[in-house]
Amino acid sequence: RIGSATSLSSAVINTRLQELVRLFKERTEKVKEKLIDPDVTSDDESPGASPAAALVPAPGGELEGDKPSGDDHYCEMLCCTFKSRPWLDSLKSYQFPSSIDPLTNLMYVLWLFFVVMAWNWNCWLIPVRWAFPYQTPANIHYWLLVDYLCDLIYLLDILVFQTRLQFVQGGDIMTDKKAMKINYLRSQRFKMDVLCLLPLDFFYFKVGVNPLLRFPRCLKYMAFFEFNDRLEAILTKAYIYRVIRTTAYLLYSLHVNSCLYYWASAYEGLGSTTWVYDGEGNSYIRCYYWAVKTLITIGGLPDPKTLFEIVFQLLNYFTGVFAFSVMIGQMRDVVGAATAGQTYYRSCMDSTIKYMNFYKIPRTVQNRVKTWYEYTWHSQGMLDESELLVQLPDKMRLDIAIDVNYNIVSKVALFQGCDRQMIFDMLKRLRSVVYLPNDYVCKKGEIGREMYIIQAGQVQVLGGPDGKSVLVTLKAGSVFGEISLLAAGGGNRRTANVVAHGFANLFILEKKDLNEILVHYPESQKLLRKKAKKMLKSNNKPKDEKGGPGDPLIIPPKADTPKLFRAALAATGRMGGKGPLGRLRWRLKELQAVQE
Repeated sequence: RIGSATSLSSAVINTRLQELVRLFKERTEKVKEKLIDPDVTSDDESPGASPAAALVPAPGGELEGDKPSGDDHYCEMLCCTFKSRPWLDSLKSYQFPSSIDPLTNLMYVLWLFFVVMAWNWNCWLIPVRWAFPYQTPANIHYWLLVDYLCDLIYLLDILVFQTRLQFVQGGDIMTDKKAMKINYLRSQRFKMDVLCLLPLDFFYFKVGVNPLLRFPRCLKYMAFFEFNDRLEAILTKAYIYRVIRTTAYLLYSLHVNSCLYYWASAYEGLGSTTWVYDGEGNSYIRCYYWAVKTLITIGGLPDPKTLFEIVFQLLNYFTGVFAFSVMIGQMRDVVGAATAGQTYYRSCMDSTIKYMNFYKIPRTVQNRVKTWYEYTWHSQGMLDESELLVQLPDKMRLDIAIDVNYNIVSKVALFQGCDRQMIFDMLKRLRSVVYLPNDYVCKKGEIGREMYIIQAGQVQVLGGPDGKSVLVTLKAGSVFGEISLLAAGGGNRRTANVVAHGFANLFILEKKDLNEILVHYPESQKLLRKKAKKMLKSNNKPKDEKGGPGDPLIIPPKADTPKLFRAALAATGRMGGKGPLGRLRWRLKELQAVQE
């Protein structure tokens, strides 16, 4: 027994020693990383217990590290054991926000969705339960269960969410709990929320479960309109939701009319006349069909017989004409707003075509103009991006420009090392231009006053004797013409033709815009001048100096004659050209003559 206990303790100590070595290795690696990169945050900032402390045995004879902790949870994966927190602890540690931004918080939009669902339950089913015999003593408990679940949602909205909504007062965003609660209690929203939760359900004990007593629940319409605003703000195609919402308005008006028709038929007596519902088939579907024919004024309905039926039908006709015209007008506005951009595009294109036809522009030019309109619209969704950004404040325009263009401009070698704020100012001056296939971006010999950055597509640099040989193809992210921005003497002439290979989207930075920016950044201006001079010198060097290939020779040029050998030849010449050196000198002259 003593031997087995000794072997067990030695095994435990051996395991702990291995763990200690591993911990020291990890700490050494972290220290190395921190020495290499000081910005790396270390987990050892706060002093912890020494690894050796794990080897101190507990009073009970068991090592302290062997004690299982009741708060530790482990999950086994393959052959390893990883420490993890269960989802229940994460849920318990979650803290509800003390304030909610109603404009940007998606959790609040999701909560409004549940509130709107509860509101729709009341708006759609209270008329059905009142008019149709769908609520019976056998299923009344199901109806009441959903009713009070909706009331609970209403109550949580008042107590938990509405009292935590941020608001703006004097230009400041108020997040104080007391201020947010007071703001809600003084608002019209609070009055309507309290009114919609009037406890009229206590009258159930006297008059029975009458769904009309829940009619105040429909007064929570403010949550519905707020949900519409918040949802449209986060949707990329909000017009689709607007069309669905307008269609729902029409369906709801028909739904209410069908409930009223069944109530009128039950009041007169089912099947008592030819005008009322005869009680056959599905009551809701038959009454809804009658409501559609009445509100849309299709015709073909039986004539009312009694005074009550005549008055009811007249009111139906008047309401139907008014409601249907309103729905048609609203649907027209929704579709018109959704296609406003397309309409503007067609209008501009039609005006341009009319102008070109009036001045008898050649057909080839007209086709290129049409192609430019179509490609620009389909690639950007608009004809001029600057029109969209004009209404935004300067700070927001800068934020958008940074997200769109900064990654491209920061890679330009000419601007590397410049002031970061200067690059930000330059981003706002970039202008987007679309070039069609085979369009000349710039031509050889013209004065360059702008720089080009390829956003999408490719361009080809042409040269050679005929000016049509492709020297190089530049792709997205490439830059050309940057030397022209800083060239002295009124501009730098282009040295080659640049042609768009396919459709190309380019950013253009003009020289005057850059000069206006550099006035405020003298250090960046000096740096750019130096870089421009170096680039100009490298571009102006002849090819022979760079060791480039020259014209091919039939006989390659001879190597330079060593100085000692030249001195010997000169001495031979003074001696009369006799001997082997003289003959060699004569042979070299002959070879030189042949080469020339």
